[in-house]
Formats: sequence, C-alpha cells, structure tokens
Amino acid sequence: MAPIKPDVERRVVRKLDFILLPFLSILFLFNSLDKSNIGSAETGHFTDDVGIPASALNVSVACFFAVFVTLQPVGAALGRKYGMARYVPTCMALWGICTALHAAVRKEWQLILLRTLVGILEAGFYPTTVSYLSLFYTRFEFAKRLGAFYGQAAVAGAFGGLLSWAIFKHFPDPRNPSHVLGQGLQAAGVSPLRSWQVLFLIEGFSTMAIAVVGFFWLPHNAGSAWFLSPEERVCAEARLSVDRAETHVEDDPGEDEDPVKPDDGEEDEHDPRHASISQSSTYSYQEDHRLLRSSSVPESSHTHHDPTDDRGLNRNDIISAFLDWKVWYLLACNILSAIPATAFSVFLPIVIKGLAYSKTDMGETGEMAPATANLLTVPPFVAGAVVLWIFTAWSDKRHERLRPVLWGLVILLVGLAATLLLPRTAYVPRYLALIVLLSGSFVPSPLTVAWLTNNNLQPGKRAVVLGINGWGNLAGVLSALLFAPRYRHSGYILPFFVTLACVGVSFVGFLGFRAAIIAINKARAHLLSDWEPERTEREAKHGDVAVAQPDRDWLERLRGANVPRLGEERLTYQFTL
Repeated sequence: MAPIKPDVERRVVRKLDFILLPFLSILFLFNSLDKSNIGSAETGHFTDDVGIPASALNVSVACFFAVFVTLQPVGAALGRKYGMARYVPTCMALWGICTALHAAVRKEWQLILLRTLVGILEAGFYPTTVSYLSLFYTRFEFAKRLGAFYGQAAVAGAFGGLLSWAIFKHFPDPRNPSHVLGQGLQAAGVSPLRSWQVLFLIEGFSTMAIAVVGFFWLPHNAGSAWFLSPEERVCAEARLSVDRAETHVEDDPGEDEDPVKPDDGEEDEHDPRHASISQSSTYSYQEDHRLLRSSSVPESSHTHHDPTDDRGLNRNDIISAFLDWKVWYLLACNILSAIPATAFSVFLPIVIKGLAYSKTDMGETGEMAPATANLLTVPPFVAGAVVLWIFTAWSDKRHERLRPVLWGLVILLVGLAATLLLPRTAYVPRYLALIVLLSGSFVPSPLTVAWLTNNNLQPGKRAVVLGINGWGNLAGVLSALLFAPRYRHSGYILPFFVTLACVGVSFVGFLGFRAAIIAINKARAHLLSDWEPERTEREAKHGDVAVAQPDRDWLERLRGANVPRLGEERLTYQFTL
C-alpha cells in the first residue's frame, strides 16, 4: 500500500468535515425536530384546538417511543442491508409527509396513528447513520464528529424553540372558547391556520426537501464519494485500512512485519496505537492490541463485508450482537441515563410553563405565553450542545469514553438535585438548574455509542449492536409517563425525583462497567503472559486457539463449528475505556 500523504489526508478530512458531516447533522436536526415538535405544538394549545384531552399527547408520545424503540434493531439491520445512503432518505421523506399531516389532525386516534407511523419510520435512523459515519472517520476522530452530529438533538431543541417562538409570535391563535378547530370556524366559513399547524407544515415539508437532496448527496462509501478526487478517494480508504490495519502482535516486529492485506474486508483492528503482548500486563487504557486475520481461515457464514461500505449483513453478525453481555449492560445504563434528554427534548416547553405555574403556592396560575415558553427552551439546549462538544473533544483527545460519561452524569445529577431542592417559588434559580441539568443530559448517550463503535470491530455486528443500543429510547416511553399533565401543578416534583434516582443508578452502573472492562483486559493480559509467541500469534491471526471457557461452550455450539473468535472476541484484544 502506498504511503498516505499528509496533505491529501488533511484535504480528505476537511472535505468530510465540511461536506458530509454537516449534511448528516442536518438530517439529524430534522429527525430531532420531527420527534419533539409535538411538545412545542402543545404550548400553542394544540390539544385544546383539536378538542382532545391533554393526556392524548402523552399517549401519542408513548406510542411513538414504543414502536421507535422496539424497531431499532430492525431499522438498523435494514439500513445495513440496503445501505444508509438510500434507506435513510426514503424513510425521511415518508416521515416528513406524516409530520405535515399533523396539521390535519381532528381526532385522538389520528394523532396516535401519525405519531406511531413517525416512530416506525424514524426507528433505525440513529444507529444506521452513526454506523455510516464510522465508515469515513478513524477511531479517535470519531467521538468529536459524533458529538457534532448528536449535538443536533440539543441544537434542534434550541432551533425548534426559536422557530416555535417566531411562529407563535406571527401566527397568534384566536382563543375562542365557544368552538374547537373544525367546528365553529368551519361553520363561519373560514379555516385559518393555527400556529401549531404552521409549525407542523414548515417542519414536515422541510424534512421532505432535505430527504430528496439526500438521495443525491450521500455516497455509499469513501470510494464513491462525489466530493473527493480520485487521489482523495484512495487516501480516504487507505487511512481507514491503516486505522484498522492488521498487524502481528509480538514483541519483535522485525520478522514478518508486513501486514496481511485485508482483501476480504474484515475489520479486526482497533487503533494504530498497539501494544506488544509482553507489555500488555501494564497496558495503557489508550492503547490496544491490533488483530490479524489470515487468508487461510475458511470462509463461511462469518465472511466479512467491505468495512468501508454501508451495506452487508450476515447471520453471525446478528448472533454475536444479541449474545454480547456488554451490549445489554450498557443498554440498561443508557435507558436510565437518557430519561432527562428524551423527556426534555419533547416536554421542556411544557415543563418550563409548569415551573412558572408553580412559582406561587397561592391560587395564581400565571399562565406563560406559548412564545415565551418556547423562547426559554433555547438557553438550556444551547448549553447542552456546547458541553457535549467539549466532552466529546476531550474524549477523543484522551482516547477514553467512560470517564467523560461519568463526569457528564455528575453535572446531570447536580442539576436534578438543585431543581428538586430549590423552593417551588424560586422560578429563576430552578430555571438555571434546568440549564445545568440539560448541560449534562446529552453527554452519556453519544459517548456510549462511541464506546460500542470503537469496540465492535465487524461493521455488520456494529450496526446491529447500535440498533440494540437504540432500545435506550425506551427512556422516551418512561418520560411520557413521568411528565404527565397531572404533575404540572406540583412543578413536576415527583418526575424530577424519579429521574434523579434513575440517573444515580446509571452512574453506579457505568462505574461497575468500567471496573468490569478493566478486569477483562487484565485477565486477558494475564492469560497471554503464559503463552508461547506462536500461540499468541495464532490467536491474533485466526482466533481459534483452544482455551478452556466452559461458560462459552453453548455460544460456540450456537454459532456453529469452525467459527473462530472474531474481532474484539479474540483474546489478544484489549478493550478501550
């Protein structure tokens, strides 16, 4: 392989950062807007105008997240099978239509149906797009880019708040209690658009327009990127091969140091910074062993696909993903830690109105104007985006994921505790506590995804793993139940308390996970310290060295005979933290 020219690589990264990443971020921005706009619409008297109970909104949100969560692995698998470059724009155009149709809602069942359809179509968007993004960036370029991408969830909150404020300011609702939408107005012979209708129409048609552009903008891989020159395309794929380069793991790299060419597309590697086996007992958290695959290993159901292409999935990818305990452990932590982010992405305007409502224990209601409530959502979401970008940059610089997650949870816990402990009459301090709360809310999820992406080396398995991790959006169902209208008069004290408890349990869970990974790395290093170099090299190349693992016999039988340990399953692999 020809050496990579630094100037060409800089051009490649610059083009990816300014052409591909911003467009993917725009896709996620509109994905987040269409997911959360129902909360902004409610501040504009959506349910009152339609003539349905306020609880219908919570039911529709719960239905959205129920299908959205359930179908995450299915959506991720379909995206991997057919390719993100075509799958995501197709789904996006369809959910844009559904979003626009919210303007025509007249019955509760119509709202629930539309939210359910949007949930089905959005399922798989995030894991598919994140898996796609990982095909263009090296391992420790990834978290900062993922932060810019995932930060659009926070940007969407701020942008959605500004958009809603502008719409509610320029399209004030005629508050006539004598009729609801579709009755009195229709009898009067007029059908003016309400502010929430304008909101749904603008966001729905904008989503459809972006989706159409996506069909032409997104390449399947770096080798087919229209914005790269032929030389840059070669460099883009070569640098990923180097990042995932298959090299021998041995004390003396002098012999047989030429890497085996990864012509079968296996992505068995993790980082150009690799440690020798003799050094692994004192391994660095920022370093790990690189894995080697030999072309002599029989190709069967575990044949790998091009690691830089957005298509391809096999049976072993699915089995390995579903039977990996780490995926399920992190999923539980992710659900608990994601409750604030998912709750406030939808309900923050309503919660802010609720805090204003509860600023006095007397009989005053102090109803906040819809435009004001939406404008006040901007600072918390901006703070969330800024803190997320800082933490992901720190994570990439330190080559560490779990420690920044823990510090993000600390910020989140401080904000939650302050919101609970401050007097209900202290509206401004409680609002500032919300800003602190949102500052930490967006940190855990993307860095958890970055850890899973870095430590799942086969692209097919990685896509399914990210789909399973997408079940973390079950937090949206819980948040819909927690932040119900009946808690508004109390300033949402009980929902905040339950959320605080969940985040606290998540913090302990992440601490335990980090300790478990350290223990696994040390156990592997200790095991390999007694091996001969030939045996170590065999495991690194083939992953088929006989090792007594009674607890894994059933897994080997399920996967089939002669299927070696792949990727991070090989005992020469050290997990990053």
